[in-house]
Order: sequence, then structure tokens, then C-alpha cells
Amino acid sequence: MLQIAFIRENQEFVVQALAKRNLDVADVVKEVIALDEKRRSTQAELDTVLAESNKLSKSIGELMKNGEKAKAEIIKEKTTHLRDQSKALTETINEVAEALTEKLYTLPNLPNEIVPEGKAAEDNLNVFEAGEVPVLHEGALPHWELVKKYDIIDFELGNKITGAGFPVYKGKGARLQRALISYFLDKNTEAGYKEYQVPHLINEASGYGTGQLPDKEGQMYHAGVDDLYLIPTAEVPVTNMFRDVILQEEELPILCTAYTPCFRREAGSYGAHVRGLNRLHQFDKVEIVRIEHPDNSYKALDGMVEHVKGILDELKLPYRILRLCGGDMGFTSALTYDFEVYSTAQERWLEISSVSNFETFQANRLKLRFKDEEGKNQLAHTLNGSSLALPRVLAGILENYQTPEGIRIPEVLRPYTGFDIID
Repeated sequence: MLQIAFIRENQEFVVQALAKRNLDVADVVKEVIALDEKRRSTQAELDTVLAESNKLSKSIGELMKNGEKAKAEIIKEKTTHLRDQSKALTETINEVAEALTEKLYTLPNLPNEIVPEGKAAEDNLNVFEAGEVPVLHEGALPHWELVKKYDIIDFELGNKITGAGFPVYKGKGARLQRALISYFLDKNTEAGYKEYQVPHLINEASGYGTGQLPDKEGQMYHAGVDDLYLIPTAEVPVTNMFRDVILQEEELPILCTAYTPCFRREAGSYGAHVRGLNRLHQFDKVEIVRIEHPDNSYKALDGMVEHVKGILDELKLPYRILRLCGGDMGFTSALTYDFEVYSTAQERWLEISSVSNFETFQANRLKLRFKDEEGKNQLAHTLNGSSLALPRVLAGILENYQTPEGIRIPEVLRPYTGFDIID
């Protein structure tokens, strides 16, 4: 959530910055300012009333002590009126504050100055590319046919148990999935990230804290009886561990990693681009989250990008990195880099990671602060990234490592799988 003081002092800048997201927020900003002014003026009026009430209350005791009971009773009537007035003003402040918060929730984060202009994925900027695209043998198959041929993932069985988008991993497919999770976690912990196991359900406050609510409630599964949401990513519970926390400056940075299943309702479209593992309602992902000092967060973002690059280099998958344009960025992000793996069998790029800096946007919602060297509370910066999302990484491995004899296992994963081929 944007800070009201910043909006108040930089109204035109906020409007221009969000225009990069192809949004016209001029009217919303005016409404925000008007609500803030009303809140501030009402608060000033309340402070005056409370000060007068306190002053009169103190005088009652002196009047009674001096035997001036009649005057004391008149003062009591005045304080009763002032109490009623202060109650009404407090109710007004609460109503205005709630309306202001709801209005602020509608404003996305401001894009960093290096975010490119653009409306959709086609306008994203390709900033890096690595790895060789393999030449596949004649008759090479997309992964949804490979998994049937080798009986390692069963989409129909998952559909029977739950519905479309909930696959069942079998045999070497399940072992390869587990191997990837262990490998990703090991790479993250070796890089200094502390591993956590977190709940897979969150409450409403957590959803608001990281920005999934009220923006993405339609994409999340909701357990209505208990008013809990299934997590769309480990980012949500991990980052919310620091909600309402004041850190010491020397505690920064904080590096966290976690494996969780992830649940997303995502509206169903049809075609090869969403077949098989390309889009699921339940999938596994290993996440990295950082809590950073504002002065260091963009250096940390670069470090996260290099970390994910290192993993893909070891897997020897062809990949590229995109800097997302204003129209394709997530609601809470200030700057996002997407990683995509090239699927030779599908002849297309598959997104497998997003690495983002949210600056103070989430921290303001979370009330996540740190005490600086002067003892003042400052909002921290939060960052997160997929390291990595499994479905499309797995699809890339199955398709790019297929041979006439079977699917080879990337060398770096063989100590985790215990086998070097799926045949």
C-alpha cells in the first residue's frame, strides 16, 4: 500500500508513475487526498474537544473542594456534551479512515523508473539469454504425451480425484518432483536462506498483508466455513511471519526459503499453451523471501536474479530473463524479472520464476518496520522470487532431455533421484 504522506506530497508524480501501468488514477488520488484532509481536520477538532474536556474535568474537583457545587454541576453538563461530541468525532474519524484505507487498497505499487513502457507480455524487455536449445530427435513429444508414454504423471486420475489441474505424480515422476524440491532448497540454504515450513492456509489479515486481498480473491481457494484461504505461493505465509514486527537494523537482511504446494483457481482457457503442466490449480514451488534495508534492496534483487540464473545454469536448461513492462507487472511489485525456460518440443517459452522488489508496498500493509541507527522506525523493503516453480521446470526437463532411449536426468539432479534415466 502506498504511503499517504508520500501521495499527499507527490500527487502528480503518483499519477504519472501509475500511467506507466496504463492506469488513470487522477480521480482516485484526489479522493484519497480529500479523505486524508477530512481525517486530519476531524482529528484536530477532536484533539481540541478532548483538551477542553480534560481542562474542565480538572476544574470540577477544585470547584467542589471550594464548595462551588452549582458551578461544578454546570461544568459537568459541559463535559458530558464534550464527551458526546468527542464520541461522534471519533466515529467520523474511524469511518473516514476506513474509507481512506479501502481507497488506498485500489492503488497498485509505483513502477521503478527502469520499468519499460508497455501494455502486455509482448512489451516485456528481454535482458538476458543463456543455454543452448537442444536439437531433438525425430518424433520428439511434448511433455503431456511423454508422461503418458512413461507413466510418470496421470492427469486423468487427478481429474477423477479432484478435477482438472490437479495431477497425480507416479513412480519416477514423483521421485523427480521430490528431487527438484530438495535440490532447490539445498541451493537456497547454501546461499544463506533459512528454511521454513509454513502453513498452507492463511487468514484474511495475511492476504491483505502481502496484497493478495482485495486484488486477487477471485484467484484463491476460500475455505468459507473457517474463513481461510489456500495459499497461492509461500511468499504469503513467509512474509506474514514479519507482520506487525519492528526489527533492529542489525537484523537486516533476513533471508527465508520455503517449499509449499500452491493453489490457484486461475480462469481456464484452452489450447496447447495451458495443456499438461503448463497451467495447474495445484503445483509445488520453492520460494525465496528477503527483508531488506531500503538502501540495499535493489542490490539484493540483482543477487536473487543471479541466484536463480545459477540454478538454471546447473540444470543446463535454455532460459531467458525479461524485465516486465508496466502493463504486465503484478499489483504489488515495483520491479519484476521473469525467467522463462525454452521448451523445444512445444517451441515456446515457459515462465518458471518471477523475482520482484516490492519496496515498502507490502511492508506498509504489514506494518513491518526496523529501528534505524537514530532509533526511528522505518518501513523495510520486501522481495521475493520463485526458486523455482516446479511444473514448467519439470516440463522443460522432460521435453529438452528426451532421447529415443528415454528421458535423461540432468546431472546435478542424479544424486537426488538415484537414477539417470526415465525409460
